[in-house]
Formats: sequence, C-alpha cells, structure tokens
Amino acid sequence: MTATPSTISRTIGQPASDEPSALEFQKSALLTMGVELELQLIDRRTGDLTRGASDLIALVSKKPFPGEVKPEITESMLEISTSIHRSFKPLAAELVAMRDKLVAGADRLDIEVAGGGAHPFQRWYDRQIYDRPRFRHVAGLYGYLAKQFTVFGQHVHIGCENGTQALWLLHQLSIYIPQFIALAAASPYFQGVDTAYDCSRLNSVYAFPLSGRAPFLTDWPAFERFFGKLKALGVVESMKDFYWDVRPKPEFGTIEVRVCDTPLTVERAAVLAAYLQAICRMLLDRPVAPESEDIYLTYNYNRFQACRFGLEGQVINGATGASRALHQEVLTTLDMCRPFASELESTYALDEIERLVRTSGNDARWQRETYQRRHSMAELLLESADLWRGKPVRTRDLVYERVPTLVGKQR
Repeated sequence: MTATPSTISRTIGQPASDEPSALEFQKSALLTMGVELELQLIDRRTGDLTRGASDLIALVSKKPFPGEVKPEITESMLEISTSIHRSFKPLAAELVAMRDKLVAGADRLDIEVAGGGAHPFQRWYDRQIYDRPRFRHVAGLYGYLAKQFTVFGQHVHIGCENGTQALWLLHQLSIYIPQFIALAAASPYFQGVDTAYDCSRLNSVYAFPLSGRAPFLTDWPAFERFFGKLKALGVVESMKDFYWDVRPKPEFGTIEVRVCDTPLTVERAAVLAAYLQAICRMLLDRPVAPESEDIYLTYNYNRFQACRFGLEGQVINGATGASRALHQEVLTTLDMCRPFASELESTYALDEIERLVRTSGNDARWQRETYQRRHSMAELLLESADLWRGKPVRTRDLVYERVPTLVGKQR
C-alpha cells in the first residue's frame, strides 16, 4: 500500500529531542506551496532598468492586490509573493491576477515589467538602494555586492510539519537542484555580454559569504544550536542572512528553494513550483534518511554544469560515478513523479515540464535566439516584457549537444 503524506509524517521528520525551541519552526500543512518572484522594472524607451519600485508599489497598493507586493534591494526591482496553495491551478491563477494588476499599474507609469534572471546590459553602479533599514544594512556590510545583487530569482516554498522534516527534505532535494537551475535558467547576458552561461545570476549570489548549500544538519535541535552559535558570534542576525540554495524558513514552516531565475512568464513559474511539489511528494513516499554528507560530493560540480550548460549539462552521481545529461535526468524524474500527479492535481504542470525539455527549451535559449534575431539587447528586453504580459513563446523540436566535462572525455 502506498504511503500518504499523513502516514509519512509519522515515520520521518520527528525531532530527536523535546528540548525547548530557540528557533521555533511553525508547523505548515505538508506539501503546500507558495511562490516569490523578483521582477525587473524597465524603461520603455531604452530597455534599461528604471527606478520605479516605490511609485508602482504605492499605485497598485491603493486597491486590494492578490498576494503581496513589496520592495527589493534596489529601486529597479520589486517582489511579488503568492498566498499558500495546495495545487497548481489556483497558484497559477493567482500569479496571473498579480501579473495583470502589475502590468496595469506599470502602464499608468509608462514603464514595463519583465521576468528574467538578470538584466542584459544594466550597469550595477547606476542602481539606487531602496530606502529600508535592512537594505541599508546589507549595502553597508557588503558594499558594491549589494548593487550587483540587482538580479532576479524565483523562490518556491514547500510546507513542512516540523523542522527536522524540513531538513530531511532539504538534503534529499540536493540531487534535484541542478534540474531547477537548468529548467529556470534565464540569465545568459550580463553587463552587456553573453556570459556563455545559461544562468549567470547565481554567480552574483555566490559572491556572498553565507551562500551555497546548507550545512549537513539532520535534526532541528542541532540546527538551532548551529544558528545560536553564529548569532552569538555576530555572524548572523536572522535566517535572512543565509543565502543558501535551499534554506529552512521556520517562521513560515517551509523550506525555500532559491536557485531558479525568475521565468519570463508567470505560467512557467507556476509549473516549476508544481514540479518541485511533485518531487517532494515522491521523496516522501520513500522516507530514507541521507546516510552521510557524501550526498554533496558532486553538488558544486553539478550546480556549475547546470548554470553553465543548462539542460545540456552533464551531472555526476556521487554514489555510482555515472554521468548523465540534465535533460535526461528531468525526464526520468518526471516518470517517478507521475504516479502522484492525480493526487496533487499537477498532471498539466508535469506535462509542461516535459514539453519544456523536448520542444521549447529554457528561457535562456529563447533569449539567445531573440537577440540573434533582433541584434539589440534593448529589443530583447522589450520582447521579454511582452512575454510577461502573456504573449505566447514559439516552440520547436530541440536537439541537445554533448558538453565538455573536467575529466577530459565524454562519459
């Protein structure tokens, strides 16, 4: 008999001790999900970033706004956050409603809103830090890195019942993180050049000292002790100071996957969230604890392959040494998730992930093809803004190429 999420929660994720919590993890309904999207604000005449966040947030906040809209670190970006959802369709519908409200407000201000992980040609030194205490603190601590952090990501939250369960899922997801980097990649251009990466955004994130992967801690009391030591040393003040690829979010009762570039459409953002939910459901059906920190042996290398080559990247299984293309990994994972699609009401979303792999490709591919056609980064940005409004993306059959690996030969 297949286990259900309620029976799974009784077999994994129970704290190892009953000691009082210093970093209380709020219980959430298992496998609920929410999405945050960081968005670009674009000058219609030049395609460059523009300082419009304060005005746009004030304008759209005059009337009820679905979800939440709030500032980000510079005036050329903002963030929208959905409410909590159990399935794909309501999540997608709320994202569409949020998009439409933002676009209407942007039209009144004569600016555009766009997705994408990085602006192709903006100059970081032109950015203005948003006037909030935390943003001023980050700018004071990290200097120019704060303005360089004008990059745009999608964060997906998955509900967990307790902190130990959250850490279990966090570590189990490690082998799937390259898939999300590759599927969501939408930042091939940065500072006016083609970076040769599908996802250049994460290079900006990795410049921060508390980025990368979370430490290998497997129960919540141990994590509380770890956090308490860093806080006592003055290294961190809150969980916001960790820029990990996946981090627990105790005040929400979630884990937060932070590696995705902001997609060019809200529909793709919802599809990626539903795919993550399906992978978590699949993992919960086989509650085996990670044996050791060896699960991270190839993590950094696989993450690099995903950033550099996208779905053509070659990832290495740390246990077997086998190498495989990421697009093949996605198709295999989809087959593992499909038994749970009906339960999660995510069949359409999983089908869209397969279509992305087989026909449309990631957004980085579309961005490169659009630039080759238009020969203008400004036009690329304006076409990206059109996509954000809901215009369709052209699809085609894809042929994947082999890419180089550090071992000097193809596996």
